[in-house]
Amino acid sequence: DVDPDDFDFFHEMLVHQEIARLGRPGFIDSLGTGWLISAPAVYNFGSEAMRRDIGPMLLKGDKWSALAISEPFAGSDVAALKCTAQKTPCGQYYIVNGIKKWITEGMYADYFVTAVRTGGAGAGGISMLLVERGEGVETKQIKTTYSTCCGTALVIFNNVKVPVSNLMGKEGDGFKQVMYNFNHERWLIVQNLIGQGRAALADTFMWAKQRKIFGKALIDQPVIRNKLASAAAAHESLQCHNEAMTYDMCKTEGGAHGPRLAGPIAMLKYQATRTAWKVAD
Repeated sequence: DVDPDDFDFFHEMLVHQEIARLGRPGFIDSLGTGWLISAPAVYNFGSEAMRRDIGPMLLKGDKWSALAISEPFAGSDVAALKCTAQKTPCGQYYIVNGIKKWITEGMYADYFVTAVRTGGAGAGGISMLLVERGEGVETKQIKTTYSTCCGTALVIFNNVKVPVSNLMGKEGDGFKQVMYNFNHERWLIVQNLIGQGRAALADTFMWAKQRKIFGKALIDQPVIRNKLASAAAAHESLQCHNEAMTYDMCKTEGGAHGPRLAGPIAMLKYQATRTAWKVAD
């Protein structure tokens, strides 16, 4: 057992890696990936009322949340998003209109941490709203190549009335909040890749020991031993990089949510994807 006050990013790292070893990314995403990349935003950027009233429901699983950033018109280019949130004349509500696409667990989310345009063009016009599922919110299943069980959705906002109290932070802070939130999300993806890569290596070693060819086990063939050793070395190098990054997150104020770690975490994710290809090949 780990005391909640002692739980850190290393404990989280182990949890993600061990779950990833199942080798079923669609099923794993259905366990809470959409929640995992959206609920932290409520605690990091939401109001005290959000953290008090909505946060516990998300933590206990009574309610579910999803991160609604990507659009048919803007994926990685967050600054180009078109979903709008306009204040009503009374100033008490935002009226949200737009479409979000590829939203993990969007099919069964009760809340959507949503990037919207409250101002002009570019990054400075983006804000973050917590949109509750209700009148004007429609979700449609998107079938993906890896699984449908994670509830990937097209989310349509049609004149959705959202209280101004659901604004996360200040108007115009949305782009910065999205970038901060991406830091932990990228780190999370790295843990999944490492866990799946380790499982793939373990399975390959077992098969290479069992499979007989030309009178001896496949693992006794020099070319196979070279491939396995090269993949294992690359994977262990990645884990060393990952542990150094995780230690930095533990010791840095605010953890992953800071501008200094954005570049290092992005480079770690790049190394993880290259290593995953090497292991797969």
